Amino acid sequence: MTVEAIPYVVLLAFFFGTSLIASRFSVGRFEPLAFTGLRLTLAGLGSVAVYAMARRRRWPRDHRLWRHAILLGIFGTAIPMTAVITALQHQSGGVTALLITASPAVTVLLAHFFLPDESLSRLKVVGVLFALGGAALLALQGESGLADGSQASGIGYILVLVAMVASSVMTIYARKFMQDLDAFDVASVRMWSAALAVMPLSLLLFDMDMGRVDGWGFFALIYSAVFGTFAGFLLAFYNIKRFGATAAAMTSYVIPIITGSGGVLLLGETVTPTMIVGMVIIVSGVAFINRGSV
Repeated sequence: MTVEAIPYVVLLAFFFGTSLIASRFSVGRFEPLAFTGLRLTLAGLGSVAVYAMARRRRWPRDHRLWRHAILLGIFGTAIPMTAVITALQHQSGGVTALLITASPAVTVLLAHFFLPDESLSRLKVVGVLFALGGAALLALQGESGLADGSQASGIGYILVLVAMVASSVMTIYARKFMQDLDAFDVASVRMWSAALAVMPLSLLLFDMDMGRVDGWGFFALIYSAVFGTFAGFLLAFYNIKRFGATAAAMTSYVIPIITGSGGVLLLGETVTPTMIVGMVIIVSGVAFINRGSV
């Protein structure tokens, strides 16, 4: 990765990291399912605006793209995003970001069994053991990162694990069936499919009373939709296209730092020595995985 890529990597990490903080701030104001649905709907409106303004883009009509993108939206976006946002009711954004950083280990492990050209090398095995070991350390110590110093309930960890497995499975699915499809078209259908999967459930199961949401709650929702979902995707796509896959890997290293420090400054969350050790172990594991993929 070149020095030129560093500002773009840091900016994307800032978008994703602060979006996680905004989501953590919003869990006391929105039901997680409602927050997820509204966030995806707002991000989807951004993609509609791009289609309306861009002369060369037309709303996709490829049935194959729709079929794959709908599955990706439900299982690769709606379920993981809802799980992560719900997990924030039980633990800090910093702990959640650390656990999510270990997701490449789950992807690499599953890819070994389902993608013939993604077999495990020795470095990848070491990386998987480190990354999952760091996550296990956090879980065994019951780290929540919450301001009151309470122990994690375990529910948050299980929800993040569900999100990681679902995202990893759909990453493998996308690699296998969707590599030749237009990334922006896929993302647009994916966001709308996820929104349409989540919003009806939210309306059915929860009271969508927006009267209890204050201005800061709406700001957090709009911020996470615009920067954490829509702009974040566009910048991630730009980074990969211009600087390569290493830029995407470097972003995952920076996100926990931004989320952890931002959570401490803005939400009064805590960062313990165990969390720092866990971060070092997880990031080291992901680094080994990336080296083994070269």
